[in-house]
Amino acid sequence: MADLEALLDDFAGECADLERLVAPLPARDWARPTPADGWTIAHQIGHLAWTDDIATIAATDADTFTRMLAEAGPKALTLVDEAADESARTPAPNLLRRWQQGRATLADALRAVPAGVKLPWFGPPMSPASMITARIMETWAHGQDVADALGARREPTARLRNIAHIGVRTRNFAYAVRGATPPAEEFRVELTAPDGTLWTWGPEDAGQRVAGPAIDFCLLVTQRRHRDDLALETVGPDASEWLNIAQAFAGPTGAGRAAGQFA
Repeated sequence: MADLEALLDDFAGECADLERLVAPLPARDWARPTPADGWTIAHQIGHLAWTDDIATIAATDADTFTRMLAEAGPKALTLVDEAADESARTPAPNLLRRWQQGRATLADALRAVPAGVKLPWFGPPMSPASMITARIMETWAHGQDVADALGARREPTARLRNIAHIGVRTRNFAYAVRGATPPAEEFRVELTAPDGTLWTWGPEDAGQRVAGPAIDFCLLVTQRRHRDDLALETVGPDASEWLNIAQAFAGPTGAGRAAGQFA
């Protein structure tokens, strides 16, 4: 069983790392463009704040969340961009404060969810542990966009394991969202952690394999770097094809990043 408090600690650590990048910025720098088309730094933080707020509603008032989702109807596909646009118009100090307060409220809400209860979401219902793991992944991924906008380098941490785990677990989703049938067999994934240890998933004798640095795998499954720019190796055609389509996030396929974009 996942340790919720450990995951909440990882979430807090990921948020703190990103906050160290944005908190000192003058207001004008919140308007800097990021690699995500049309999104500034303010859009990135606004998106995180909005999603934390929505996750809190899912954790505390499932009926309201379900009604909101139903009312969105066809707008569900544009909801994220519209919310980011609206949030980006908030003055930077207010937006920063909203994000700080919202993520703390979310952590408290997830702690209060009764054991065994799953929360409604845009995809399948999620346990509190799955919900906060997804928030870690999103915070890290959007934090990468902010770091890229600022030309900053972030030190990889053991928190990457959360993101890598989602990347492995969402293998079949990457096929389904494209209307394709996933391979029947499991893959072996072996990733080198920032401290040099090995993180593994799947059977040791699997014929299809992926290996390389954990940071590179996380950048790939969040579509923050092009595969050609990463030191990931595969054995087997199915494993190779998976790396071309992998995505750890819900929703439609993304455009990703161009090869050599961050050379």
